[in-house]
Amino acid sequence: MRVYYSLYGQLLSKARLYKGFKKVFKAKGAAGTDGQSLSEFASDLDDNLEQLRLELDTKRYTPQPVRRVEIPKEGGGIRLLGIPSVRDRVVQQSLNDILSPIFEEQFHPSSFGYRPGRSCHDAINKATMFIRRYERPHVVDMDLSKCFDKLDHTLIIESIKRRVRDGSVLRLISQFLTSGVMVDGHWQQTDTGSPQGGVISPLIANIYLDAFDKEMMQRGHRIVRYADDILILCRSRSAAENAQRQATQILEGKLKLTVNTEKTHITHSDAGIRFLGVEIGTQHTRIQAKKLVVFKTKLKQMTKRNGGKPLYLVINALNPLLRGFSQYFRIANASRAFKQIASWLRRRLRSVQLKLWKKTSRLHRWLRQRGYKGKFAYMSMTSWRSARSPLASYAMPNSWFNELGLVNLEDVRTGSVPSRYAG
Repeated sequence: MRVYYSLYGQLLSKARLYKGFKKVFKAKGAAGTDGQSLSEFASDLDDNLEQLRLELDTKRYTPQPVRRVEIPKEGGGIRLLGIPSVRDRVVQQSLNDILSPIFEEQFHPSSFGYRPGRSCHDAINKATMFIRRYERPHVVDMDLSKCFDKLDHTLIIESIKRRVRDGSVLRLISQFLTSGVMVDGHWQQTDTGSPQGGVISPLIANIYLDAFDKEMMQRGHRIVRYADDILILCRSRSAAENAQRQATQILEGKLKLTVNTEKTHITHSDAGIRFLGVEIGTQHTRIQAKKLVVFKTKLKQMTKRNGGKPLYLVINALNPLLRGFSQYFRIANASRAFKQIASWLRRRLRSVQLKLWKKTSRLHRWLRQRGYKGKFAYMSMTSWRSARSPLASYAMPNSWFNELGLVNLEDVRTGSVPSRYAG
């Protein structure tokens, strides 16, 4: 396997830094500890990139401490993010672009997280194939405690040195790892970990965990890994227990990580394997119940009857959320769930429109404009029950929402997403 001794010079190109900036700008993100936003950096882009290039060329570049941000987890607790400054993200992205192709060629085929051309769908498809086609229904679902925060710095550098021996590149990575973090205005040293939120951290984690992937493969185990989400798929319960012991030994003994024993467990596909937002079963793949609850809560917040916005604006705001949710979860057997959500959402939108009309006479006028005749009954325009009445359905049929451009979940084909990594 080829070893690279001279890479740092590629980082000294202004074109390389500009390409890195474009990716950082596209990814958006908040300011770091220096308070400089992406738009502020971009306002004097040429000078800022030239300054970075000069600092890198003269070895005067020093990364700033990352800004600590606490993000609540869905299941409780917090996730610690470290946000580098814009200038540091540009350098990290440029370095990532140089290193990624080198390590991509060595990564395990069942590693999917944060890799170009690979996705969550690919990981789900691979796990599904192992369970159904290769009959490996006994699954070790491994959970690592704060994986990014516990990566050992010495092991990180040793892992990278197997392919990259350029001292300037290794020194730069060490600087990123030890730049520290600002917490409540005070600098704290970082002896372990790579900040989750740093541009180069996902690549570092994949390089670090590749040793686990390779050793498990050498021992004959089938795995699917997406970042620190790990599944080990086995034919029997005893094989799964053995695999769990071996995996724990590698992760904790050799890689100095911590396996969360409370969340790590062995389960069977008949009970559903929870992975990347879905439950993979022996016959069917479902959307995790908590994901449906969170999604409906967001829709509910966006369709409040007292919002006062015209219906077309409400629909315009809903569509990106509906499109994103449906495109991700179409991999599941979700036609029934999609149909229920679509019906419930249309009822909420009917309720919004009734509230906007305010008076029953405006509803009646609308019905006559649509060709309905006769005497129409009075009904409350603010009642949730009214949104399910025949008059509301006649006035606002399903086809009307299609005409308004509402993304219809019922039109989404579900149950599979093609993947070149599933075979």
